[in-house]
Amino acid sequence: MAQLPVGNSVIRFCFAAVAIVLTSSQAFSFCAQSARPTRCSSTSIFSESSNGGVPEEYDDFANFSSNQLTSFSPSITSSTDADGVTSSANNNNEEDTFLSSLQSRLQQVEDNSTRLPLMILDTMLPRQILQIQIQHPTLKALMKHRVNEETPTLGMLGMARLSTGQTVPLKTGVEVEIIQMEKATDSPPDNTSSSTGGEEEGWDISLRAGRRFTIDGEVDKTEEGWTEARVKFLDSSEEEETEISSAMKGPSSTESIGDRLSVARAIQKCKEFTAPNMNMSGSLSLVDRWIELAKENERHPGQIDALLKQLGEIPPEHEPTERALWVGALINPLPSMGVAMEIRPALLVSKKAEERVQVALDGLLRSIRHMDGSERLN
Repeated sequence: MAQLPVGNSVIRFCFAAVAIVLTSSQAFSFCAQSARPTRCSSTSIFSESSNGGVPEEYDDFANFSSNQLTSFSPSITSSTDADGVTSSANNNNEEDTFLSSLQSRLQQVEDNSTRLPLMILDTMLPRQILQIQIQHPTLKALMKHRVNEETPTLGMLGMARLSTGQTVPLKTGVEVEIIQMEKATDSPPDNTSSSTGGEEEGWDISLRAGRRFTIDGEVDKTEEGWTEARVKFLDSSEEEETEISSAMKGPSSTESIGDRLSVARAIQKCKEFTAPNMNMSGSLSLVDRWIELAKENERHPGQIDALLKQLGEIPPEHEPTERALWVGALINPLPSMGVAMEIRPALLVSKKAEERVQVALDGLLRSIRHMDGSERLN
């Protein structure tokens, strides 16, 4: 399978521990490198940020913690024919078996559409591509299983720190598609691996983020060793419509009008991303000014052009959530450039379109001031 390039170089991530949540006491780590992938011993579970990797604090997911990762034992019901049944009874039993099988299949299809294996690696936003190198047998088995089942998707969750100092998985993540999976070109020779020791053969994996989701129920451990959860996929347009319709049912007319205008304010604020700005050099828009400065700070030639190609066109003004997510993916690319504060977790846990737009706007402005030297990030 051909490898999807990101810029002129491929940034790899690697695992040293199990790259899946196995129990409440186990976690795994990864490392981001600007050159070839390497096998690392221990790194921070947080994605790289411009302020030294210190995450922002969020409290929106306090009810979701690792102690929910419990064992999963699916129940199986079956029936057998009793001795001495008549032919008519056997026919009825066959019909019941057929209907039961059909219902089971329909339930399986429904479960497959709303259940995802979970990985906790890095907070990702729609349109982003993450390239990793995996070696752990369980994670490789998961990837192979999903591809063989013609459902090459996983659930990607990031980590965040609560105000109490506790680190927990985010309850909101993104569905990622396996777009590339092949033997790593820099894996150790086959004679270095054995059943009693040595390193596992590495695989190069590329994951592309798509739909957002939120955990919708318990997180269960499968017999194969990975974890799965029922999820609810999120649609930006539906969220904004729900926000407006819910506001119209508010307890008072004043509060109702205020909430209904929230989406309208988000759309109005969205214009600031692409409208000419007199405070920017050459009256460029905020997005264009960021791109101009980022090209002066890119780690290798063509990095920003490749990033823009990956993200596609910025969504229109009347899609405030999608536009905010696009800006977040722009200023917090994979791999990190270290020129902006980490805003991806905040974008994912924000409840309203206006909040998401404000997070993206603040992050974009602070990144511009950092790069032009007017106000450096700490």
